[in-house]
Amino acid sequence: MNLVTIEHLTKSYTERLLFDDTSFSMNEGDKVGIIGINGTGKSTLLKIVAGLEEPDEGTVTRSRGLDIRYLPQNPVFEDEDTVLGSILRANEGHEHVWDIESQAKTMLTKLGIYDFDEKAGLLSGGQRKRVALAGVLLSKADLLILDEPTNHLDSSMAEWLEEYLKSFRGALLMITHDRYFLDSVTNRIVELDKGKLYNYQAGYEGYIQLKAERLDMEQASERKRQSILRVELEWMQRGARARSTKQKGHIQRYEALRDQKAPEQDQEVELDSVYSRLGRTTVEVNNLSKAYGGKVLIKDFTYIFLKNDRIGIIGPNGSGKSTLMKMIAGWVEPDAGTIDIGQTVKMGYFSQENEAMDETMKVIDYIKDAGEYVKTKDGSISASQMLERFLFPSSVQYTVISKLSGGEKRRLYLLRILMEAPNVLLLDEPTNDLDIRTLTILEDYLDSFAGIVITVSHDRYFLDRVVQRIFAFEGDGRVVQYEGGFTDYQAAWEQKQADRQPAAQVEKKEKKSENTWKERDKKLKFSYKEQREWENIEDDIAGLEHEIEELDRQVEEAATDYGRLNQLMEEKGQKETLLEEKMERWMYLNELAEKIANQE
Repeated sequence: MNLVTIEHLTKSYTERLLFDDTSFSMNEGDKVGIIGINGTGKSTLLKIVAGLEEPDEGTVTRSRGLDIRYLPQNPVFEDEDTVLGSILRANEGHEHVWDIESQAKTMLTKLGIYDFDEKAGLLSGGQRKRVALAGVLLSKADLLILDEPTNHLDSSMAEWLEEYLKSFRGALLMITHDRYFLDSVTNRIVELDKGKLYNYQAGYEGYIQLKAERLDMEQASERKRQSILRVELEWMQRGARARSTKQKGHIQRYEALRDQKAPEQDQEVELDSVYSRLGRTTVEVNNLSKAYGGKVLIKDFTYIFLKNDRIGIIGPNGSGKSTLMKMIAGWVEPDAGTIDIGQTVKMGYFSQENEAMDETMKVIDYIKDAGEYVKTKDGSISASQMLERFLFPSSVQYTVISKLSGGEKRRLYLLRILMEAPNVLLLDEPTNDLDIRTLTILEDYLDSFAGIVITVSHDRYFLDRVVQRIFAFEGDGRVVQYEGGFTDYQAAWEQKQADRQPAAQVEKKEKKSENTWKERDKKLKFSYKEQREWENIEDDIAGLEHEIEELDRQVEEAATDYGRLNQLMEEKGQKETLLEEKMERWMYLNELAEKIANQE
């Protein structure tokens, strides 16, 4: 059954055309994820479907009696309502309201809200979002519309919400940049790109493949159009007589072909790795302790950050993660212990709140404050050019910051920090409000960043992609170190919990001691980076073998050109060394893949 249909949707915001005569629909059972660059209209689409905004042109049809509940990015409450009262107010008039109080308390606890009588006006932004989320989930609506539901959720909360929405029987429409979450929950991805909506009947992983196929088809169609256009142009240049109807039709077809728009290439967020030299002494934390109101956040934490460290910090909300970042940045003083910062250290702190952003400034002036030009490996690039690379075209650069969307402000704030060429990057929840394309480019940027990266994040995909070591806040001020990304941490943590099982369960396991090693092998798995390497290594090897064959051919041709010959032989030697390393790596990964396959 069709729930919502939108036809010929056209909508503008100030000078921006968000939707250009496009269409959208939802059916029963659909679980749809909306993705696209920040500022292009994703939240506007959700509001139009929810009936909170009207299109400039087009029609919106909803099925009769459709019950829709909407979670905005920034929920608003009556300040004097209690947490529980806010949820009851949001669900007034529903048949199940008599039973909602006990359900609300259970769900709030799952979302880390324990004081049900606290006034809504005293809640933080993250707490407000979680209370509003509980109110929406309890509504038993036919269609849930959720704008960034995973923001302000820690990993355990995100996993709980993931399972809840997978079992939800109604339809779901949401915006989220959590790629693991998208892949697990959705059965359809809708991409908003240049005013058009593109449907992909798949989760996030399938979307990546299907989008690549769509772009290939578009490029193939464009190549065919250009080929036909060249033939038609030759006909026109020979001198077309316009007397006959047939010739006039030929001319009209040529003109229509000529005027047809070519597919636009995606503009990428590009930023060469810009950083300052980092000396021998970096950041050294010694016996650090911090408590607030009798709650111990950090106790006797010591660590020396190494060059090129990639550290992920995780833990429940309110456990002290951001406090640790602020102490390293010098924003907060520790209760005890020291933080020694090397003389060459230049920090860039991407905080959660955009504290340093003056929203009365114009976009271009805000970036120029960091420097008129920035040096990259390609030379000096102006502030305006850097904005272009970061998806701020010239038409937006003189806009006042306050008029940007929340995601655009975060992207601008990130650009400002990166332009200051730090060599120690502190990223506090960088995935909140950044779109997936920006996140992808940030991840690629961090791959080549020759400095230290310390990030607080609940985004499991981002952690697996970027970090090599996890610091987990495990309560009572304990910060425990784990090697690898989030998936590696999760496996180690689960093993630790299994090792702490009661004695009776341990004895039961000992009866099967001959199978113990097999049980342990079940934990064997590729890390995220190993999985990517395994998927691509055979293509890499084939490519190197082809390059070596081509060099052999060039060597034969250059037999009498000794300068050229020496150059080719040196290049061939480098390729052969690289091929040998790849082959050794393939043997290791292949052996690991066989072990993983055998334990399934």
